[in-house]
Amino acid sequence: MIKTEYKYSELTGKIIGCAMEVHNELGNGFQEIIYQRALEHEMNLQGISFDREFEMPIFYKEKPIGTRRVDFLVETKISVELKALTKIESVHLAQAINYLEAYNLEVGLLINFGNNRLEFHRLQNKKFQPSN
Repeated sequence: MIKTEYKYSELTGKIIGCAMEVHNELGNGFQEIIYQRALEHEMNLQGISFDREFEMPIFYKEKPIGTRRVDFLVETKISVELKALTKIESVHLAQAINYLEAYNLEVGLLINFGNNRLEFHRLQNKKFQPSN
């Protein structure tokens, strides 16, 4: 599961492990909020530092135009978006990548609890700009 060529691979592996534990325990069929609460509890048990429903500003040409809440911001560097859908569509992947770009985060996870098997996608922001 952990591919060392990916940035933050150890941490993303731990997050995915927590999601697998939640999915193994609950299965599919619940609303997204149930999985958010369960993942919050599991990451706390595993000692992973995060903010839940972290509000981040969205800018357009340097003008603030609103805010968006990321489901989890893990260790201030990885966004985690949860879904509870039977199938992840390309629009969901595009949305998660847009959030990475808007927040200027390098790595994100899109995790879907809605299928019989846990589905996850590791996302990378190709427009990431390191802060000075």
